Amino acid sequence: MPLRDEVEGAFAEDGVLSRAAERFRVRGGQTQMALAVADTIDQGGVLVVEAGTGVGKTFSYLVPALLSGERVLLSTATKALQDQLFGRDLPRLVEALGLPLKTALLKGRASYLCLHRLGLARHDAGVERGMARTLGKIEQWSLGTRTGDLAELPGLDERSPVIPLVTSTRDNCLGAQCPQFKACHVNLARREALAADVVVINHHLFFADLAVRESGMAELLPSVRVVVFDEAHQLNETGVQFLGLQLGTGQVLDFARDVLAAGLQHARGLVDWQQVVGDLDRAARELRLSVGKSWPGAKLRWAGPAPEGVAATPWQESLEAVRRSIKGAIDALDTVSEIAPDFVRLYERAAQMLERAERLAQPCAPEAVRWVDVGTQLRLVESPLDIAEAVRKRVLKTDRTPQEGDAPADGRAWIFTSATLGDDPRLRWFTEPCGLSEAQILRVSSPFDYGEQAALYVPRSFPKPNDPSHSAEVARLAAHGAERLGGRTLVLTTTLRALRSIGELMRQHAQTGGADLEVLVQGELPKRVLMERFREGASGGRRGCVLVASASFWEGFDAPGDALQFVVIDKLPFPPPNDPLVEARTRRLESQGRSGFNDYFVPEAAVALKQGAGRLIRRESDRGVLAVCDTRLTAMGYGRRLLQALPPMRRLDDAQALDAALDDLLVPAP
Repeated sequence: MPLRDEVEGAFAEDGVLSRAAERFRVRGGQTQMALAVADTIDQGGVLVVEAGTGVGKTFSYLVPALLSGERVLLSTATKALQDQLFGRDLPRLVEALGLPLKTALLKGRASYLCLHRLGLARHDAGVERGMARTLGKIEQWSLGTRTGDLAELPGLDERSPVIPLVTSTRDNCLGAQCPQFKACHVNLARREALAADVVVINHHLFFADLAVRESGMAELLPSVRVVVFDEAHQLNETGVQFLGLQLGTGQVLDFARDVLAAGLQHARGLVDWQQVVGDLDRAARELRLSVGKSWPGAKLRWAGPAPEGVAATPWQESLEAVRRSIKGAIDALDTVSEIAPDFVRLYERAAQMLERAERLAQPCAPEAVRWVDVGTQLRLVESPLDIAEAVRKRVLKTDRTPQEGDAPADGRAWIFTSATLGDDPRLRWFTEPCGLSEAQILRVSSPFDYGEQAALYVPRSFPKPNDPSHSAEVARLAAHGAERLGGRTLVLTTTLRALRSIGELMRQHAQTGGADLEVLVQGELPKRVLMERFREGASGGRRGCVLVASASFWEGFDAPGDALQFVVIDKLPFPPPNDPLVEARTRRLESQGRSGFNDYFVPEAAVALKQGAGRLIRRESDRGVLAVCDTRLTAMGYGRRLLQALPPMRRLDDAQALDAALDDLLVPAP
């Protein structure tokens, strides 16, 4: 039977999905997307699908991919989404479709327990008591785990300082020389991936491997004919992190520490290790000092011989000292490389750092931007402006300008999908920086009735976004809504400063207003704990919840039902104009005769705003109110474009209408 017919049958009223999936009902958009995916798999090519919230895009790409009989690679944005796809959606469909398929989950090495480093950490006398307890739990768990995936360990905070002690990096892995090589969880995961029909990875792993060809993907990808990127809107920003160049003073100091430990353990007296390490340490610290007391978190543009505000001569001398100290370490390690495998790995690390230091001493590469991240340490960064060239040449293997409808020369099918990929018919926000301008485009609308289910409130009179009183008014509005609803409120901020300010002000409102509310603030607890607590809401005798969050909570946070009914966005989420990468992208557009504001800033804000608004309605039965505390949305000309990017919610004209809409949410839906 043709794949298209099989897929259509699966999504029919009495098809296999109706018997396998909870709350399944035929959705025209879901079937339309699934058939487009099936056609792309049959013919080869590149398909970009924007599938609105509620379409059911996961089944739309999984069903044709599984029924095709091809080897499939599935990439999603985060490890949490990987776990959901591999642990819930895939097995459910494989069983429902009755397919004898082998599936595998592959993450980066930092997700897996390293048995060798666990042994080293266990015998490290310098480990603090609290960390020692965590190590004990990990050791006990290690005796029974098959995968070594640390996500399996209940209660392990993803921010725990123990994790770097018990996981390996490309730098410190001993490879085949490791005494635990046969039992290595990373190698086991790679072997299983190579033998599987369907492999689930994440975008970080895909691009990390594309950059260094180290994670097993170089062997896996050539044998896969169907590749799906879910949550594809994150591809560009994820890709530029790995396809650029980075060298940090902390990286040099870590290397120096490892050289000293290995030297004193395996080759004491053969090299003056204290001298080698002293040179590295001194050079790294001098480079940090050459920048002075810049504000932590600052990004210093680096377009000339030195970063802005930094004297050129001391900077260049410090950078040369780093290069010389690394070269000295290489010479020392070369004399002892045959004594222990540790020295071979250290030599390779040093060679890579030297290559980066020498490149950073040269002018910045064309079509790239360079800057310095300032913190306790420095991070020197050279980044491409986007991933377009890498995708065309290294992913799609296209060396010429593609024509619309072209299929890749190897006949592969590439599917890119997300709920938000742009605000124009060609989805240029996504396709241009990802090198997919000639891809087939499909836009599938959400099946939700936003006019009935949701309302939008934009205050007519409100402090301007740069007004010092703005955060206080946002907190007041959010607290007012949370008090009426007994919690059920998510506040999304565009900056960490606003996050802290609004969080503190809302706690004050909760204490003085008489409402029994718990105010959760991002960063004070692990993200997973915050999400679980918020979803619990006022159940089980708990207080109602308010969550104040930024960054990663604008997307990927799902709280369906009554747990979330009021979303407050503090400002329009424009990119920071003084960010070096943002500036460079804007300059490039303007050099092409385009508008940096209309062609970059507005589309970026539209996509981010749509992502934030998407937290509100997650099911057909959900109801809620979105408040955007930025009068520019209705007062400025570009506001119309941003409003069109939002779901078609009904509009609330004033504070009285807002109160009435909030009160209606407390009345059960008919």
